[in-house]
Amino acid sequence: MTTDEELTKLEDNLRRLKIEYESYFSGGMPRPPQDTLYRVEQTIKKFSSDAGQLNFAQRFRFNQLVQKYAVHSELWRKKLRDKEEGREVLPRRHASTVRPPEAPARVICSDPEREREKVTELLRALVEAKRQVGESTDQLDPAAFERFVREKTAQLKQTLGCQKVQFTVAIEQGRVKFTAVKAE
Repeated sequence: MTTDEELTKLEDNLRRLKIEYESYFSGGMPRPPQDTLYRVEQTIKKFSSDAGQLNFAQRFRFNQLVQKYAVHSELWRKKLRDKEEGREVLPRRHASTVRPPEAPARVICSDPEREREKVTELLRALVEAKRQVGESTDQLDPAAFERFVREKTAQLKQTLGCQKVQFTVAIEQGRVKFTAVKAE
C-alpha cells in the first residue's frame, strides 16, 4: 500500500471513528469503538515515528489528519468521562419546553401548499425531537423540507388513493422516527 493510500485509509478510519463515537454516545452501540481507535492510533504512530518517508504534501495532509484526531479525541475523552461518571451527556431542559417522548407530534395534510402552518408545525416538531436526542439540526433546510412534504403527500395520495396524509414525528429508542401514512 502506498503512502497516499494509507493516508486515505487513515482519513476514512477517522471518519468512521467519529461516526462510531457519535453512535456510542447516542446509545446506538454498547461500547466505545476500540477497534477503529486502535487502527487510527497505530497509523498515526507509524507515520509519526518515521516522518522522513513523507514528502511535503503528504506531511501536510498527515498533520491535518492528526490535528483533526486530536480535536475529536479531546471531545470524546470528555464525553466518555462524563458518561462514566454518570453525568448527562445532553443538557437537561425545562420540562415545560420539551415534548415528552411518549407524545408524538401528528400532522394531517391534504394540500401542503395551502397548509403551510401545518408544515411549519411539523418542521418544528422534527427539530425539537432531533435536539432531544442530540442530533444535529444544521442540515435541515425549511424550503427543502417543505418540498419533501409536498412531494411525499402527492406520492402517498396517488399510491394509496387517499385524500389526506398523516405525518408523525416521534422518539423511539433514542432515535427520531419520521413517518408518513394514509390518514383515516
